[in-house]
Amino acid sequence: MLRVLSALLREDVVGLRTRSTLVEESDGRWLRLPYTYGGDGDGGYENALLLPVTEDGFQSEYAARLPLLRRASDGRELTGTDAVLRALRALADPVDRAGFDAFAEECRQTAATLRLHDRVRAEVTGRLAERYGADTAYWSYARSLGFDALAAFHDHPVYPTSRGRSGLDESELRAYAPEFHEDVAPRWLVLPREAVTESGGGPAEAYSYLWPTPASLGMPELRDTHTVLPVHPLTVGTPLDEALRATGLEGRAFLAEATPIALVPTLSMRTLADRTYPLLHVKLPLATATLGLRNRRTIKPGTLADGAACQLLLSQVIAREPRFQDTVLLADERRYAHAGHELLAVLLRSYPEHLQNSVLVPMAALLAGAPDGRLVIDQLADRFYDGDPVALLDACLTLLFDWQTTLFGYGIALESHQQNISLALDQDRATGTTRLRLVLKDNDGPRINTARLSRALGELPARIDEFDDERIFCASDDPLVDLFTTITVHLCAGSYAFGLAGHGRAPLDDLLRLVRDRLSEAFDRLGGEPAELLRDRVLNAERLPVKAMVSAGTLLSKERSGAADINKHYTTGPNYLLVGTGSR
Repeated sequence: MLRVLSALLREDVVGLRTRSTLVEESDGRWLRLPYTYGGDGDGGYENALLLPVTEDGFQSEYAARLPLLRRASDGRELTGTDAVLRALRALADPVDRAGFDAFAEECRQTAATLRLHDRVRAEVTGRLAERYGADTAYWSYARSLGFDALAAFHDHPVYPTSRGRSGLDESELRAYAPEFHEDVAPRWLVLPREAVTESGGGPAEAYSYLWPTPASLGMPELRDTHTVLPVHPLTVGTPLDEALRATGLEGRAFLAEATPIALVPTLSMRTLADRTYPLLHVKLPLATATLGLRNRRTIKPGTLADGAACQLLLSQVIAREPRFQDTVLLADERRYAHAGHELLAVLLRSYPEHLQNSVLVPMAALLAGAPDGRLVIDQLADRFYDGDPVALLDACLTLLFDWQTTLFGYGIALESHQQNISLALDQDRATGTTRLRLVLKDNDGPRINTARLSRALGELPARIDEFDDERIFCASDDPLVDLFTTITVHLCAGSYAFGLAGHGRAPLDDLLRLVRDRLSEAFDRLGGEPAELLRDRVLNAERLPVKAMVSAGTLLSKERSGAADINKHYTTGPNYLLVGTGSR
């Protein structure tokens, strides 16, 4: 409940932030929200709501201090998600109230998931320790998928109901959610060849050992006329039937009974990995949603083309910047297939094979609990950074900021959040020197300032027109700054400063100074007008853009929020990196 109230305050839902007055009470600070509201069975009355708050500093001046609201008229305390959201719902515009109902259900589902996690966490982490060992610093290659399970028990830095999955019951979570680390057997759909678009040679041709054929699925008569697509088991049933009807494939596509392979879910849940060769991922659409009711886990065919086109563009930048050629690695996402529908698609992702001897850990797992009760980052630091987790963070930020600011100079910003960036850690056997590299995936939602890109390259890349989503291209740097700040700065840097400070690993002042210093050094390396722009808009700005994820993802329709992209809808928050801010 605290995370929910803090998110609603940060996003200024019903004016919690901008229309409230700060009042001091004997037990601390409260925000007083004066409104006239009524209906919803309460008979209508004049009242104000009081929210107990404490200083926050990370993306919001204040966070909820207690999990409740208080009615000023009679002192009644409203506790529990349903009561709190019902009170706020009454203040919302009537056209938005259905969003509050949906968010209440989202909160209930998440609460049930959290209770389930509390019951099973020790059992699951015990199984992981038995299978892979208790020390995650040695989870290389075939053990690396264990990090996804650990990360799935850890909350998103900002979104309050991140562990919920829309519409899934406990049995489905246990069978398919990444935290349970169970095998998942994809179903196989046999389709007419002419209905399927393939790219990169097609996944079946590249990985024939993994891909069945119509004949091996028991349909030899279709061997020359049909091909196969994998389908996530959760998509089978009504969602798949509706997709086949929508594409005119009903009666022409056949769902095989055989399930010849088993894979294991990664953190994204819709992406499955080969347990024996975890550098190979199969990304399948799901009809469920995470991080907001509207944030569906389907795969629009156009995003497959966008990911492949962005991979090519990033490869061109790396070729021009030699220092990144062995420090920033790209997962290969050029092989995919689809049948013209967001539930009839597959992406085959492969990581560079020379990572087999590295510990490959998604950034999202760094602050997760390891099987022995410590943090993953502590175990990694013990092996690779003389027991200093801040030194590990320092090395990560130095490379990350250098890479992302260099991209900004080319007019590119990536939505490379904690789940989309992994750290590859290994040691030189002769010298014992630690090497840290970044590995990027899922780069299908960038923002590109084409004018800046053409100036940096001398011309636009020949295949820039292979991007499908027109929202990717912009005529100014504003969308790039928003993306750089909300993803690279907030999620991949600031959240670790506040997180490590919260775990007592270092004082918050020191960790924020580290983030600020590494950013400043990266801006110095970049130089010129783009560096000054970033310095002005990130380090020296009074306020920074902040993702309004709950508002755009669940509470408000796109028409009401005005969000062209629900993952790129913003409000503002205080700049915790500004020198001399009162929060430090």
